[in-house]
Amino acid sequence: MSMTEPAEVLAEPWDEFDASASPVRSAQAAAPIVPRSSIALRSLAAVVAIMTFLASLTVGAAMVMLSAASSWQSEVGREVTIQVRPMAGRDLEADLRKAAAIARATPGIADVRPYTKDESMRLVEPWLGAGLALDDLPIPRLIVVKLDPGARPDFAALRRLLAAQVAPASLDDHRRWIDSMRTMAETAVAAAIAVLALVLAATVLSVTFATRGTMATNRPIVEALHYVGATNAFIAGQFQRHFLVLGFKGGAIGGGAAIVLFGVLEAANAWFAGSPQGDEITALAGNLSIGVVGYLAILLLIALMALVTALASRH
Repeated sequence: MSMTEPAEVLAEPWDEFDASASPVRSAQAAAPIVPRSSIALRSLAAVVAIMTFLASLTVGAAMVMLSAASSWQSEVGREVTIQVRPMAGRDLEADLRKAAAIARATPGIADVRPYTKDESMRLVEPWLGAGLALDDLPIPRLIVVKLDPGARPDFAALRRLLAAQVAPASLDDHRRWIDSMRTMAETAVAAAIAVLALVLAATVLSVTFATRGTMATNRPIVEALHYVGATNAFIAGQFQRHFLVLGFKGGAIGGGAAIVLFGVLEAANAWFAGSPQGDEITALAGNLSIGVVGYLAILLLIALMALVTALASRH
């Protein structure tokens, strides 16, 4: 070899080493720390979907209950009832007319309608049966008093006038029923919150066991990552991202099924509207619609389930 020819440079093994590729990045590119599909993780996704579906049903049912209770309170709160009882030695029809006149003179009253004798008889037929001679029974007569929208009549003064001028008459402002409906609505909300708390607790427990099982299965990989310098935060982040996606998928399936179910119920309610069955259902449970707020609540519940799943896995 002459002195003018360049010397041949022998290649060394470390010449092909890429310093930008760290062992952690190489391990991450080769295979994920948490397997993307396994029987345990598919089962966990199903559990999250079921829990989200149950929680969505609970939230939707509570909102339907609140809507129905609010409608009932509004309907009952617009009317009061005066009851005139028959008494010996008194003219029932005269007492009825006098009580109606006192109600009409009260500020805030929109309409006064005394029930006739036949209408009063028909009110008790569902309990006593039709075709009975009810003339000898002391059946009271009712006066339905409708209130002006937004008005608050002085019921205490009206009671005093009725007691002073029409002794057999009594006023019922349905306060007891309104309080009962308010208590029922509050109970429904409390029950929904309790069920939601139980669902979240069950989800956290399921995610905890699934995460521990996945870590035990992949223990050699985790130890190897620690050996090459991976931190606990890096490994926890891998688990958190994986379970966040898993929780979102499971929540979307369960929440989506609940949204479809409420949509079908709302469509069926609109389909049967005006029929006797539809009127009975509407009178009992309202319009079976959770509204835009209800659907937004289910979407927020899906995000909450995904967040709870990710945080439980990281912890």
